[in-house]
Amino acid sequence: MSGPLALVGGGEWRGGCTFDRDLLEASGNAEVLVLPTAAAYEHPERAVEAAMSHFAGLGGTARGLMVLRRADANVEAHAAAVRGARFIYLCGGSPMHLRSVLKDSAVWDALVAAWNDGAVLAASSAGAMVLCDPMVDMRGGAFTVGLGLVAGITVIPHHDTWSPEKAKRTIHLAPAGLAVVGIDEQTAVICAPDGTWSVAGAGAAVVFVNGQESGLEALPAR
Repeated sequence: MSGPLALVGGGEWRGGCTFDRDLLEASGNAEVLVLPTAAAYEHPERAVEAAMSHFAGLGGTARGLMVLRRADANVEAHAAAVRGARFIYLCGGSPMHLRSVLKDSAVWDALVAAWNDGAVLAASSAGAMVLCDPMVDMRGGAFTVGLGLVAGITVIPHHDTWSPEKAKRTIHLAPAGLAVVGIDEQTAVICAPDGTWSVAGAGAAVVFVNGQESGLEALPAR
């Protein structure tokens, strides 16, 4: 059975991310393995430091795995570290870079295998976007190809600060039946191993299907 999945709207590892304590517990208080791939051009070491500080405050530990380039994603030792992790966290940054690094890579295969084997998987902002297919293109609000781990869902991160015009465009262009999930910063939409969905954290989440606002019950069970 696959593990808990947390799609975070951004602003990860801040005070409002109260759900991280529960995710840490669900992992068996395992070390959090942070992939700062999406932040490769935005001081990825700072992202790792923020995660380490945040999880230390929750009584846990975190470390970074510097998968920053395509070549890094096919290093055997990196794939082995991801496969053995019980809590994997993808941070925010550039979704296009994250997708190009992970697509069809050894690290991606290891991540999917670990999650399918029960590991906790959390992904914020760019990370949450890339797990979906189609994924929202941040440049204009239309769609592009994602990695497709999550079916039937696409994510608008930073929904509380996202451009209303882009959000409307995304909702209008969404294929029939696709759930468009707008998630505020420091907020997570979480799928439990039994397939039930919930919202946790500082903000809110909203779901649109076929242009109409819906509830969490519109999200597909995985």
